[in-house]
Amino acid sequence: MGCAISGLAPKTAGESKTEDSVAHLSKEQIEMIKESWKVIQEDIAKVGIIMFVRLFETHPECKDVFFRDVEDLDRLRTSRELRSHGLRVMSFIEKSVARLEQLERLEVLAVELGRSHYRYNAPPKYYSYVGAEFICAVQLILKERWTPELEEAWKVHNSIFFIKYTEEKSKRKMPQFQRF
Repeated sequence: MGCAISGLAPKTAGESKTEDSVAHLSKEQIEMIKESWKVIQEDIAKVGIIMFVRLFETHPECKDVFFRDVEDLDRLRTSRELRSHGLRVMSFIEKSVARLEQLERLEVLAVELGRSHYRYNAPPKYYSYVGAEFICAVQLILKERWTPELEEAWKVHNSIFFIKYTEEKSKRKMPQFQRF
């Protein structure tokens, strides 16, 4: 299951504000995301499962934040708990896609995500890991519909949440994740 993505950050990664990132999400990119989402929805549970299994394969250190005692990835693929969590994440992404043209509502969603994950002590880099694995999972589902332009659009989308979480973490002086 290889995925050759060149990183999560969009070409405009030097920007530091969500507004800047959204401003760079063109109307064409918004439409590409919305159209691709229609296809993704047809296999939404599969995308969530692929995303998390790949995350745990490529970044095993993430397992403890999401699920305790996860060693058998084959068993995890059929886990109700993983399916449920994957569907919650996909539901969140669905909300974000619906709000792409509503900057204030999108920002509120991003802040809520950051606050909820603060409780789980999830380090910001995990957002980029999940985003990258989401892109890989979506690429598998979309097959020949996948293009470099669509990949860039999804990277910008995902970076909005990473940027907002990082801003919130700085404002709140949230402690950094520590492994025990």
